[in-house]
Amino acid sequence: MSNQWDNNRDYHSFANVDEIRVKHLALDLDVDFAAKQLTGVAELTLDYIDTSCRHLWLDLRDLTILEVRDDKGDALTFSIDKHDPILGERLNISLLSQTASVNLHYQTSPNAQGLQWLTPEQTSGKSLPFLFSQSQPVNARSWIPLQDSPKARITFEAIVKVPVGMRAVMSAMNDATASLDGEFSFFMEKSMPTHLLAIAVGDLAFGKIGDRTGVYAEPEVLDAAVKEFEDTELMVEIAESLLGPYPWGRYDMIVLPPSFPFGGMENPRLAFITPTLIAGDKSLVSTVAHELAHSWTGNLVSNATWRDLWLNEGFTTYFTNRIVEAVFGKEQAELEVVLEYGRLKEELVATEFAEQNLPANVQTQDPNEAFNRFTYDKASMFVHDLERRLGREAFDKFLYTYVQHFAFEAITTETFIEYAKQTLLVEHGDKLSEAELLEWVYGCGMPDWFTAPVSNSLDKVEAAIESWLQGIQASSLETDSWRVHHWQYFLNSLPEALSQEQLMELDECFNLTQSTNAEIACDWFRVAIRNHYDPVLPALSDYLIRIGRGKFVRPLYSELQIAGYETEIKQIYSQARVGYHPSIVVQLDKSLNFNS
Repeated sequence: MSNQWDNNRDYHSFANVDEIRVKHLALDLDVDFAAKQLTGVAELTLDYIDTSCRHLWLDLRDLTILEVRDDKGDALTFSIDKHDPILGERLNISLLSQTASVNLHYQTSPNAQGLQWLTPEQTSGKSLPFLFSQSQPVNARSWIPLQDSPKARITFEAIVKVPVGMRAVMSAMNDATASLDGEFSFFMEKSMPTHLLAIAVGDLAFGKIGDRTGVYAEPEVLDAAVKEFEDTELMVEIAESLLGPYPWGRYDMIVLPPSFPFGGMENPRLAFITPTLIAGDKSLVSTVAHELAHSWTGNLVSNATWRDLWLNEGFTTYFTNRIVEAVFGKEQAELEVVLEYGRLKEELVATEFAEQNLPANVQTQDPNEAFNRFTYDKASMFVHDLERRLGREAFDKFLYTYVQHFAFEAITTETFIEYAKQTLLVEHGDKLSEAELLEWVYGCGMPDWFTAPVSNSLDKVEAAIESWLQGIQASSLETDSWRVHHWQYFLNSLPEALSQEQLMELDECFNLTQSTNAEIACDWFRVAIRNHYDPVLPALSDYLIRIGRGKFVRPLYSELQIAGYETEIKQIYSQARVGYHPSIVVQLDKSLNFNS
């Protein structure tokens, strides 16, 4: 562990959170689709940690600050005095004698990285435009001037004005019966990290799932979404049985257009969900369980800095698996852990050994780099190992107590280690040593004692691969009982090099190129690209233009690069780019050396 860094400092924020904290945010926003702009006022209520502090440092990215006034209406002096390509800008406001609150009149840029503006043609209904945000990790500052650090938890309220006939929703309590008269009000009375601030505006209808669960979506998508996610209320009950009462009141979801760059985003009271999860057979709804699990691990107890992201994602990935096991059975849960480890193995091979620990040492890098298989899957393997050592009953007790102990707090890796020393190592010192705990967290690679997860359910897949490689025809393989996870394992376990004849046989037999399951299609396209199986190119192009989910598009463009498809990359990306979320565009422009 390097001593180079201050582990308590958030290197991805300019905010002076140790001197002064914003404790409440009040927004009054106008949504202008023609200008692709939010205009309005942000009122920040201040809490002085250092009573002598007379300056407030806020995070911005491409915001225009028109004026700043205090709670008495007096103008405050401000300047933008720092610029950084990763962090954006620092807004330095001079405060008068313990100013209670500041009002910032501002407008966003049409190119705000945290907002995506879609034309009617880019939506399902084709009649109204659509807006949605993506604040994590550091893009809340591109649509609100604030202390954009997970350490700075806030409550908030908002008034949002939109075109009549459109619905606005936020990561707050939403009223599905609100009239579409052009003005919506929101309130979030529980403190939350700023990266969970979220807004969406569009032609949105609501479908009820349970007493405290439901889904917003474009009308054309709503029925399929309600059916796909009908087990959500049951998932909430299962989660509560493990980690205590659901802390946020309601758990609603919104299915966004396909350009949404993630599988899901755990915004409290309104989880954002990709439409690529609607497979028709509930095979991909573990992502819904993942976003729900974040309600406790990530939203209730959160990472203090992006270095500590594994505390969010590792515990949540483990917790997701427990929900899946309870709702869909042990076989599916085991399959998902095996596939999870498969993803981790790929990254173990591709990543420098020194980077293979749980804390994401991205202090001088884009915090998006923290979202890797180590913060998710290696961290999840650590939590599974804790459960195995302690036994499920004892581990569940620890997990429950841990979450309740740190509820509504942001913690660092070192806070967790200290807590584990005082609890786990005291109560279960015979099953886990301090050295083993530290090896899991700070060690690189996998610990010597780690045993890879297995599933007997995959024996039939391995047997099928072996038979096919020995000459048995694909049409003779017994695949009728296979789940999506079996197909993913099949595709990911194929030899790196396959002949055109072999690929054609698999494609003709199982219609893989035309798969409507986004996960299977992506895995198949990767196999096809690396073997120059060009019949997939039209379908691949359609897929990359239609879907903007980073999990799929980044590896597919990477495979195309490695395989030398430079002309095809230019053709596809030049068409697809306009439909991708700005945060994905920034990453892909860089990796593809694209100059618009």
